[in-house]
Amino acid sequence: MISKSRSGTIVIVTFMLAIVAGIIAIGLGSVTITIPEILKVLFSSSDIGVHDTIIWDIRLPRVLLAMIIGANIAISGALLQAVMGNPLADPGLTGVTSGAAVCVLVIMLAAPEYTQFIPIAAFIGGLIAATIVYSLAWRRNGISPITIILSGVAVNALCGGGIGYLSIIYSDRLPSAVQWLNGSLAAKGNNALFMVFPYAIVGWILSIFAIRKANIIRLGDQVASNLGENVNRIRILLSLLAVFLAAISVAAIGMIGFVGLVVPHMARLLVGSNYKYLLPMSMALGALVLLLADTGGRTLFSPTEIPAGILMAVIGAPCFLYLMRRKAF
Repeated sequence: MISKSRSGTIVIVTFMLAIVAGIIAIGLGSVTITIPEILKVLFSSSDIGVHDTIIWDIRLPRVLLAMIIGANIAISGALLQAVMGNPLADPGLTGVTSGAAVCVLVIMLAAPEYTQFIPIAAFIGGLIAATIVYSLAWRRNGISPITIILSGVAVNALCGGGIGYLSIIYSDRLPSAVQWLNGSLAAKGNNALFMVFPYAIVGWILSIFAIRKANIIRLGDQVASNLGENVNRIRILLSLLAVFLAAISVAAIGMIGFVGLVVPHMARLLVGSNYKYLLPMSMALGALVLLLADTGGRTLFSPTEIPAGILMAVIGAPCFLYLMRRKAF
């Protein structure tokens, strides 16, 4: 049993670590910028030359975007795990990510003149995929944990086929979408940040109101019903919120795996299962993990850049196996 004071301290320390990591990440790259220079640019009203442009137009938007997307996906995974009562649930395994990706890819390749509708399309795609998975997994006495994973695998395969089909018939336009398909933050500037930030704020505020419901539903359907709660309505609302957060993340940078699966487990090991601490811990840890993945991807093998999605797959798979070995699931 982890005490509340200890959990709160861990959450605050993790948020501070994420902020420090963000400042350090701003200084790393082809042009190294020291922390005093970064702080001078961030808190000075005067133009400080080339460092000003590098920080405000290139690195700061990218760092913030990585942290926002990491937080979104981790919160989404934590909520899905509560809703489905399944520690293996995450936006990737349940088909939400691939469903959103198909709809985004349709606009990017077939109707690029409508790119302003990409966040909405991602939400619709994720929602359709989640609905199919829920429908297949639904039983009279609730959702079957095994069936929901199998349904997610089937939906992922179906969406993968759709992505492959679109890649073939629009092969001449595919190079523009390859980076996005691999979950890359390269060349993502203020436009991407301003697109996703308002949606993320809405999602985070709604997540605060979801904490109590997530704590109730994780106790099980019978206990939640005895407490006078409408289990199905809670499940639907929390799922909509999880799909929303995952979909806007896919719309911004593409498909990122393992953050929604591994980060909530790491958070649970550190602060316990109370969503009052688990949700902000997932948020802070998700921001930190994706930031480290993106920073590592653009600096470790420079000048070659590895998309954060690929690096997360390389790092996330061993972490997942380690957690499974420790019987964390």
